[in-house]
Amino acid sequence: MFSKAISGAVVGIDAELVEVQCDIALGLPNFTIVGLPQKEVQESRERIRSALKNAGFEFPAKRITVNLAPADLPKEGVGLDLPLALAIAVATEQVPSERLSQFLVLGELSLDGEVRPVKGVLPIALAARKAGLGGMLLPAQNAPEAALVSGLNAYPVAHVSEAIAFLNGDREIAPVTVDIESYFQEHTFYDGDLKDIKGQEQAKRALEVAAAGGHNLLLMGPPGSGKSMLAKRLPTILPTLSFEEALEVTKIYSIVGLLDRPLMTTRPFRAPHHTISYAGMVGGGHHIPRPGEISLAHHGVLFLDELPEFERDVLETLRQPLEERQITLSRVAAALTFPANFMLIAAMNPCPCGHRGDAKKPCRCSPLEIQRYRKRISGPFLDRIDIFVEVPRLTREELMGRPSGEDSATIRARVARARQRQHERFHQQKIFTNAQMGIREIRSHCLPALEPTAQQLLERAIEHLHLSARAYHRVLKVARTIADLEASEAIRAAHIAEAVQYRSSEESILEGGIAL
Repeated sequence: MFSKAISGAVVGIDAELVEVQCDIALGLPNFTIVGLPQKEVQESRERIRSALKNAGFEFPAKRITVNLAPADLPKEGVGLDLPLALAIAVATEQVPSERLSQFLVLGELSLDGEVRPVKGVLPIALAARKAGLGGMLLPAQNAPEAALVSGLNAYPVAHVSEAIAFLNGDREIAPVTVDIESYFQEHTFYDGDLKDIKGQEQAKRALEVAAAGGHNLLLMGPPGSGKSMLAKRLPTILPTLSFEEALEVTKIYSIVGLLDRPLMTTRPFRAPHHTISYAGMVGGGHHIPRPGEISLAHHGVLFLDELPEFERDVLETLRQPLEERQITLSRVAAALTFPANFMLIAAMNPCPCGHRGDAKKPCRCSPLEIQRYRKRISGPFLDRIDIFVEVPRLTREELMGRPSGEDSATIRARVARARQRQHERFHQQKIFTNAQMGIREIRSHCLPALEPTAQQLLERAIEHLHLSARAYHRVLKVARTIADLEASEAIRAAHIAEAVQYRSSEESILEGGIAL
């Protein structure tokens, strides 16, 4: 007997349909799976045999051959257990073939027949809808995730016997539904708020400017000054995720198995340790590459604390994603492109001991140690950073006083308005924020907007601060963002002055000079 079931396999952050073809013939008992199955797929033979027998169904003592088409696509994961089991049930006439062909089937099986959750459900659900399938049969824990895809019914099953009873018409299963609008309202919240931080008004302002224009930011200051607290609150002032952005983020988290709810409703914040490897940062894998930290930070924030402690080759791998907003990984099996549209925020001490320039604690580092410490960060990497800001030690009055300043919701509303202005400005181009502007966009949207006094101030800054061409362009982009925050089409002298202030400390970092 011959039968077929439809399933799916994740490739990058998307998915392809997999046709599970099962043939049962006379011969010595044997169970063979072909079609580039990886080890976990090969091991499904024992899980399926035990699951069907323990659920009270027949497992034939015959020659079983399964082909996973397309045969040239490597198949990873345990999601093919349930479709394999149901294909065998159809071939042994325990399930009607017409009914099974209407659904995409996905799920891992335990030895007693329980259907367990799997990774990568959302991209597979999107592939099922694209193929014109009307429904999915999948683990109950994954059903809300698949239900996010409109026009696709997600039928939850907890046991292989439930799936067979449903396909035989002996049991009704209601598809899971998700109210996306209500879900956003109920689950969009943040743990912290910018108003919790005492002092550091200049750093808070820099965070707002960075959030409004999508600019990368470097915080520099002694230990305990609040650099990490500031960084962790950057997502709270970024605009709320749109549904399309939330789907993109959810797909990535689903693939790597980090999805703890059906839909990601808040912007990601990733803070990898400085011991992270190259593969951990950009992604990788033996057969089909998987997303790394930069893709997990997509549409969110990547925070690199203790920046000079990261391996240099790990930092250098970020240069391309910071410019192109994506990363391409090539392996023997496939060359895949992952999204990496994130904001970078980094933090570092002014020296190895952390107290260079601190009026309260003396620095114990020699000039050579300070120079070596800061030279761990290359100039090309710093070239991708738009805003440099000092985070000094808090004074006694600030420590003992109450937190001051605006809350995150107020700042987020202002940032959202600035982003909307940028969206209207760039709606016919493939960029979304001021930070992504190239030379052509700078000439179109920055230079004509300069007021005469702003032009004069910029000329003096170039002369006295010896701004390079890249620093000049980044000053203009940051100034454009500051003007957008004030809903000003013109770039005024005050906007240029603030932008120059954020850039003026770059050279001290590059040269290993005095602390900020």
